Amino acid sequence: MIRAIITQARQAQLNRRTLLTGAGAGASALALAACSTSGPQAKPTPAADESASDKSLNWANWAAYIDEDDDGNYPTLEAFQEETGIAVNYEVAVDDNNTYYGKVKDQLALGQDIGADLVCLTDWMIARWIRFGYAQELDHGNIPNVANLTPSLRDVDFDPGRTMSLPWQGGFAGICWNKEAVPGGLASVSDLWHADLKGRVGVLSEMRDTMGLLMLENGVDISGSWGDDEYSEAIELLRQQVADGQVRNIKGNSYLEDLKSEDTLAAICWSGDITVINAEAGDKWEFAIPTAGGTLWNDNFLVPIGSPRKANAEALINYYYEPEVAAEVAAWVNFITPVVGAQEAAAAIDPELAENQLIFPNEETLSNAYVFRALDGAEEQKYQAEFQSILLGS
Repeated sequence: MIRAIITQARQAQLNRRTLLTGAGAGASALALAACSTSGPQAKPTPAADESASDKSLNWANWAAYIDEDDDGNYPTLEAFQEETGIAVNYEVAVDDNNTYYGKVKDQLALGQDIGADLVCLTDWMIARWIRFGYAQELDHGNIPNVANLTPSLRDVDFDPGRTMSLPWQGGFAGICWNKEAVPGGLASVSDLWHADLKGRVGVLSEMRDTMGLLMLENGVDISGSWGDDEYSEAIELLRQQVADGQVRNIKGNSYLEDLKSEDTLAAICWSGDITVINAEAGDKWEFAIPTAGGTLWNDNFLVPIGSPRKANAEALINYYYEPEVAAEVAAWVNFITPVVGAQEAAAAIDPELAENQLIFPNEETLSNAYVFRALDGAEEQKYQAEFQSILLGS
């Protein structure tokens, strides 16, 4: 299993996952486009690499998913540019896996440059891009630090041998609550349905995390064999909790604003976010992996098919697989780094980090975390559409 770290945030201001917005016909059309699983008739051809003559790079990532100083600069990224001479345009362009894909899928299908030479997306979305031929094969000769990849992540079902993608960060989805308003705390997803929390509960717009936790609560091993019946039971529970007013919002990162304003007192959330909000607004919230289990996910580097700067992207990936660099990033983003040696480097920053199971998860902690199993095309379209129907109606 992953043996890496989520480190304490000291001054982070935003989090990586943001609100899935939109309403009415426009939002519905976007949702349908994002759910579409129909691939191209012929896979596009990778763009010619112009890295030798073009020392630039466009990196599309989530909000606050890299180390940042008080002036809004990215120290590790600035060091990379000085070291390599490659000018990096770092763009906070990914607000949600589905909405980002909806914006670029037509260009990808044509093999065009989407304006990003490197993107970071979640496992299941990376699997889609690889399946459709939207990713370029990585040259591991340009990434010698790939040897530092955590062994358990070196061979995954959607990318055997990691020829097309490499992990950026990972984390857990679980439950959180306002310790002042809910002094007894929460232990399970079912605790979110208590009458005294009615209208004060938030859940995530990321289907696999919200539905994964609900299914785990129902006794389903989400990484194993399950199907329509198990999913339907959980989706109907969510639909009822939304209809009854128990769930106030289904959101991405803006659920943090709801917690801070106390519009919501408890939520399904991501592990690193609660460290961020506590550092930012006072130690008022607590995160826990539910007794029935939490979800475990990774976001991954991928070079889009139309990028003409693949070698530049590989140089950047190699740089961030240096343990000291990985530790510096982890100290800000509060999620699990996939880089072996980063734990020791992080301990030099703050030895207390090693005592936190969300920072250094041991086998016992990881045994209660589950990866949502891969879905085939029909399942993905059906399950995501059912979830979107609740999201758009909420």
